Amino acid sequence: MPELPEVEVARRALQEHCAGRRILRCSAADDPKVIDGVSPSQLESSLAGKTVLAAARKGKNLWLRLDSPPFPSFQFGMTGAVYIKGVELSKYKRSAVSPTEEWPSKYSKLFVELEDGVEFSFTDKRRLAKVRLLEDPESVPPISELGPDALFEPMQVDEFMNALRKKKIAIKALLLDQSFISGIGNWIADEVLYQARIHPMQIAANLSKESCETLHRCIKEVIEKALEVGADSSQFPEHWIYHSRDKKPGKAFVEGKRVEFITAGGRTTAFVPELQKFEGPQSNEIPSTKLKRAKTGKKFPGKQESDDEDAEVNENSKPKSGQKSSKGTKKQPKKARDDDEEEEESEKPAKGARGKQVKMASKKKTKSNTEESDSEDEEVNESSKFERRRNSSKGGKKPKKTSESDDDDDDEEEELEKTSKRQPLTKGAKSNQASAQQRKKQRK
Repeated sequence: MPELPEVEVARRALQEHCAGRRILRCSAADDPKVIDGVSPSQLESSLAGKTVLAAARKGKNLWLRLDSPPFPSFQFGMTGAVYIKGVELSKYKRSAVSPTEEWPSKYSKLFVELEDGVEFSFTDKRRLAKVRLLEDPESVPPISELGPDALFEPMQVDEFMNALRKKKIAIKALLLDQSFISGIGNWIADEVLYQARIHPMQIAANLSKESCETLHRCIKEVIEKALEVGADSSQFPEHWIYHSRDKKPGKAFVEGKRVEFITAGGRTTAFVPELQKFEGPQSNEIPSTKLKRAKTGKKFPGKQESDDEDAEVNENSKPKSGQKSSKGTKKQPKKARDDDEEEEESEKPAKGARGKQVKMASKKKTKSNTEESDSEDEEVNESSKFERRRNSSKGGKKPKKTSESDDDDDDEEEELEKTSKRQPLTKGAKSNQASAQQRKKQRK
C-alpha cells in the first residue's frame, strides 16, 4: 500500500499546483464504501467555491486546508492515488492508472476542477480508501490516533531508545504500529531493519544502544532517499532489499546473500538471516516460512503478497455471500477432498450402527429361543412332578414294568429328574428328558 514517501509525493504535488487556487466545481462518486460519512452531493457543495490554502499530511493520511471548514481528507488504503492533469507523478504500481484511459479515470472517487485549468482526481481501484469531510481532521480519528510522523516529527535518539525499552514485542510489529510512529509501512519496515542488520522478530526492549541508534538513523535515511527519487521504486538503490521482495524463495538475493520470507507483525517479511541476527531473547512469534505458506495457501510469498496482507484488505476482501473469490477457487479441490472425507466418516457410524443392530437382533433371537426352550423344560418338569404325585396317591406303587426297555426308560427318567434338581439342564439333557416323558405317556 502507499506509505509515507508515496503520500508525501502526492502532498507536494497538490501543494505546488493547487494551493492558492479556487475550486470551481467537483464531482464525487456515488460509492459509500469510499465516500465515508457524507453524501456525494454534500461533499460537492461543501468544496465548490472555496480556495485551497495548503495540502497537509500525517502518516499515510492527507487533507486539504481550505479557506473555511470543513476540509476533505484522504486515507489512501491499499490503492489510493492522486493524479493531476498534465503533471507526471511517480505512481505506486498497484495504484497506477493507465495514461491512455479517459480523464478523469473510471476509478475516480473525487474529481476537482480549479482555476487556471488545474484538475486533480483521487482514484482507488480496489475501493479500500476513504474520503471524508471533516471540520478538523487532526482532532478526530484516524489522524488523532497517530503517533509522531516519521518525516515531520522524528523522535530524538534518546527519546527513541527510551520508547523501545518499554516495548516487549517484535521490532517489526512495533514499526508497523501507527500509534508508535506514523508513516512506516511494510516495505519501509523491512528496508530499515535490513539496513540496520536487525532481525524482524527481535524484541524491541532487548536492542542494544548501538542497534537503536543505527535503526533511528536508517529510518531517516530510507525515507529521505525514497523522496529524493520521487518515491519511484525503480530508482531505489540497488543494494536495497526492496528489489528482492517480489522474488520467489530460493531465488531472492541481495548483495549475494539469500533473502528469506517469514511472517512478522502479521505481514510477509523479507530478511537476510546471515546478516540480521538476534540480540538476546527473541520474540515468541514463530519465524517459519512453512507457517506462512500454510496460512496463505500461496507457494511464493513476496512483495505483492505482503501488500495484499494489509489488515484493511483482510477485512474488506472477504467474498460476500453468493460471490466466489479466486483464492476460494484455488482451494476448491481441497474442499472437495475434505467433503469426501467427511462423507466417508459419516458413513462409518452408519455401518457400525447397522452391524450393532444385526448383533443385537441375533442376541435377541438367541435369547428368545433360550426362553422358549426353558419354557418347554418347565412344562416337562411340571408334568414329571404331576406324575409322581399321582403315583404317590395310589399307594406309592410304581407302575408295572412291561419290559426291560421300560426299566431302562424309568431309570433314565429318574436319573434325569435327579439331575434337573441338582443343576440346570443342558440343551441335550433337556431334549432327552422330553423324549423320555413322551415315551412314558405313550406307554400309558
